[in-house]
Amino acid sequence: MSVESLPLDQKTIDVLSGVTTATLTTVLLKKGLRNVWLRGAMPLVAGRKRIVGRAFTLRFVPAREDLATPASWGSPISTRAAIEAMPSGAIAVVDAMGVKDAGIFGDILCARMQKRGVAALVTDGVVRDAEGVLASNLPVWCSGAAAPPSVAGLTFVGWQEPIGCGGVAIMPNDVLVLDGDGAVLIPAELLDAVVDAAAEQERLEGWIMQQVEAGEKLPGLYPPNKENQARYDAWRATQKT
Repeated sequence: MSVESLPLDQKTIDVLSGVTTATLTTVLLKKGLRNVWLRGAMPLVAGRKRIVGRAFTLRFVPAREDLATPASWGSPISTRAAIEAMPSGAIAVVDAMGVKDAGIFGDILCARMQKRGVAALVTDGVVRDAEGVLASNLPVWCSGAAAPPSVAGLTFVGWQEPIGCGGVAIMPNDVLVLDGDGAVLIPAELLDAVVDAAAEQERLEGWIMQQVEAGEKLPGLYPPNKENQARYDAWRATQKT
């Protein structure tokens, strides 16, 4: 059974848009989560702005000859049908099992996703029709490109259900943040706590960078000891929240 897609409030998007994925992995590590960075999902185009959105999940399994056929593209359970269920602002997260010799989406599907307002496509697999995908202007994080279609190596089986992508367990409506360092997962249940901690961690690291540029030594500064924490707290108190 697929899970209903939930919206993500603009305040959360605004805060996380100002937090790097590197900072988020530190915050999540402090909360006991180590496996949050999706292996193999890197920006197809460098220099994309940071993207934040809820996960709309899609799942492939290994190809089986009676199921993975061009005729399956017209099935009620197909990537085409899944795209029509994607809400605006969602990030399509596709479990392609790390397969790199079968492109899960091409130019037409990416163009349709862009028209529907999908924020981005993220996969541990690859896309096809790379030039057309780039022309669609849909932001894509993936492992590269390959000419063969998905059915050459994969069978599509459903959407909005738990998946594994890049070695990370992802549930529908979890939150992803994408930037030049890749894609990082924030579990939905931890979202509020992570947002608060991430904004503060980013602020602290900004202050630490100021100290480094002023010539301060790293021991006792990063991470701050009691003295430097007190200095930071005093500085923090003078800043607008």
